[in-house]
Amino acid sequence: MGKLVVLKLGEGNFEQGFAATLQIGNENARPGVEITAQLPPDPEIPRYYHRWQSIYRSLDLPARPIGLPKRTQAATLEECQQAAEELKVRFNTWLASESFRDIREKWLEKLMPAERVRVLLQTKDLRLQKLPWHLWDLLERYPKAEIALSAPAYEQVNRHITPTKKVKILAILGHSQGIDTQADRLLLEQLVGADITFLVEPERKDLTDRLWEQHWQILFFAGHSFTQGTGNTGKIYINQTESLTISDLRYALRKAVERGLQLAILNSCDGLGLAVEFAPLQIPQIIVMREPVPDRVAQEFLKYFLEAFARGDPLYLAVREARERLQGLENQFPCATWLPVICQNPGEMPVNWQELLGEFSSSVSTSLPVTTEVKGVKNRIGFSLMLLVSVAMTGLLMGARYLGILQPFELQAFDQLLRLRPREKPDSRLLVVSITEEDVQARSHEQGRGSLSDKALTQLLEKLEVYQPQVIGLDIYRDYAADKNYPQLAKQMRHSDRFVAVCRVSNPEMGTSGVAPPPEVSTDRLGFSNILLDVDNVVRRHYLALTPPPSSPCHASYAFSVQLALRYLYSKGIKLQFTSYGGWKVGKLTFKPIEAHTGGYQGVDALGHQILLNYRSSPSPEAIAPQITLGQALTGKLNAAAVQNRIVIIGTTAESFHDYWLTPYATQQGNLQAIPGVILQAQMVSQLLSAALDGRPLLWSLPIWGDTIWIWGWSVAGVLLAWYLRRPIHLALLGGIAFIGLYGSCLVFLISFGCWVPLVPAALALGGSTLSAVVCLNSLPEQKTTNNINSHKKKQQMRTQRRKDAGTRR
Repeated sequence: MGKLVVLKLGEGNFEQGFAATLQIGNENARPGVEITAQLPPDPEIPRYYHRWQSIYRSLDLPARPIGLPKRTQAATLEECQQAAEELKVRFNTWLASESFRDIREKWLEKLMPAERVRVLLQTKDLRLQKLPWHLWDLLERYPKAEIALSAPAYEQVNRHITPTKKVKILAILGHSQGIDTQADRLLLEQLVGADITFLVEPERKDLTDRLWEQHWQILFFAGHSFTQGTGNTGKIYINQTESLTISDLRYALRKAVERGLQLAILNSCDGLGLAVEFAPLQIPQIIVMREPVPDRVAQEFLKYFLEAFARGDPLYLAVREARERLQGLENQFPCATWLPVICQNPGEMPVNWQELLGEFSSSVSTSLPVTTEVKGVKNRIGFSLMLLVSVAMTGLLMGARYLGILQPFELQAFDQLLRLRPREKPDSRLLVVSITEEDVQARSHEQGRGSLSDKALTQLLEKLEVYQPQVIGLDIYRDYAADKNYPQLAKQMRHSDRFVAVCRVSNPEMGTSGVAPPPEVSTDRLGFSNILLDVDNVVRRHYLALTPPPSSPCHASYAFSVQLALRYLYSKGIKLQFTSYGGWKVGKLTFKPIEAHTGGYQGVDALGHQILLNYRSSPSPEAIAPQITLGQALTGKLNAAAVQNRIVIIGTTAESFHDYWLTPYATQQGNLQAIPGVILQAQMVSQLLSAALDGRPLLWSLPIWGDTIWIWGWSVAGVLLAWYLRRPIHLALLGGIAFIGLYGSCLVFLISFGCWVPLVPAALALGGSTLSAVVCLNSLPEQKTTNNINSHKKKQQMRTQRRKDAGTRR
């Protein structure tokens, strides 16, 4: 995107100086920078200008303009060039003044020479408008910058544009005595994609009728014209007997602007007065000649401008290129490069040829014969370019993903999606008996180890057995035998089929030691409590089974949560089965273990049998199931409805025992929420029960080839957006909608199917492919067009022969 620079020169004069304001910003955006300064007084500037103007207008060129006073003595080319150089030096010295330095330095600070810069000079002082601002040394440092004149007062007109397959041009060929307007006609007729109506020396009524009756996009005039008096008005000669001011056509021109008139090209003499009259009509942009223009110069400018503009160059750059190419004529026509000037309505964006054609036909070839291959080029490279960009972007992202570069971002996005799922009710098949900090303090006098004394455990188990729970799980390490004073506890732990205890398997590679199980509990009623942590210490995976090393004091092969769930499911007639490839099957449910590269995980330790942990979506992960404290349970708060046929999990929630684990959920302060280990075990048990009995999906992810297709699909969507939506505002709007659609799709897949589809890589593919395609589409066709111009150079020369100079236009 290019930059917009607005230089406002306010109240003042050359005798007192001018207040100056500089604004710099991106196109289609509010200015990001504004700074003020002062142009000092310099009464000599107008004098230097008038001296140059007088010499220029007195040059002995063929066919003097009609209406200008005759000179008794013609000036020489050398005198004109010398006066022009003196004006340029004096002008740049003025702009380099100390009081104006802040603007100059801010310009150099904020603008890069390679950027496309559109400069608007906003002033109502006619003498300032006449100065050769294109010679400002700052502008000459920026090869993609061009300056335009604009009025301080402006507004944007609501237009009713009717799209057409061709650009609608009304070309007025006015009074042509002493000039060759047919050369202009030949150049216009060579435009491909243009529908041109020519009015040759029309009557006033015929001209106004044409302006009223049709929708025009470009208005062109070639013939005699001049600026009157103070410079506020101008006249065009439409035929040999009639001349009109713009005010004489204001109603017809206003209607033409409302219907879509975007550009007026006045290829005639002394047009600044005409531009002043055009300003109240709010036409977006006008191209005029600031002084009398020799016929040869007018023809060459039109040819160069149409070539550049119709091949797709922005209007400002097309004018600059055409203007600078006139330098080749300055040995015969001095200061030819000074003549063309743009007058811009600041409320409008510069028009380009593709916009004139309309969105639906933006890919139509629009150029002179020398550039007619652009359409073929775009069509031929279109599909292959889009495919190449999308494939390259997909390959780049899949490679970065495989190396784990995107893993932290994918896990964070996964967490965010989990939090957005609909709320679920607590699992009524579970009961959590929590040992709180208050419970520990209340029973500190009882002899025992850890958070739960033998006496309290004996009392709790006795109360629970009365109400016949389906399974009792003790999520507390007991690597010691029961106290001999409580033989009933040892007996119950040894013989009760309902009782399941925990131990911890050692991991020599990680340097973690194991914890032995209670000696009274047999191996078939043991479950390991090892937890899988990601790099950010968040629990997102569920350990189902592993093979303990021989040196481990704990030899449990199944997780504590699996032992509890399988015993409950067995009472419902559902048993664990093994598939032929070593997988697990519980009823109709098949467990697909995590591999090293699964979903957003890349190179993860996938030893053992692991699955993704599908937390029950509650207001808080701690609200997984009904809970009761140890104190409440021992004081008679237990009842049959709360215990019978349920899984009872006993564990500590006291913070002093540091059994807390981070989850993907967040607190109100935005930090990740930690939950006690007993609640985490309840989440794992609930996941297994809900999947086997309720059909609640387990979390799963696509295979690598599925992820590749998904990411490539969004990459293709990105390049197609860039291909069909050439306007930045439309591209940004539809791109934003596409991102919302991607986010919503990932959430729907997660909620409805439990499928974790890539969000971050797909978003990068969508955005990266869109930007890459825009860059390619803006660069490759231009290169091709340049090659076409070179290859057809001889053909162009044959079609557009140089015409001899027939005088000066006015």
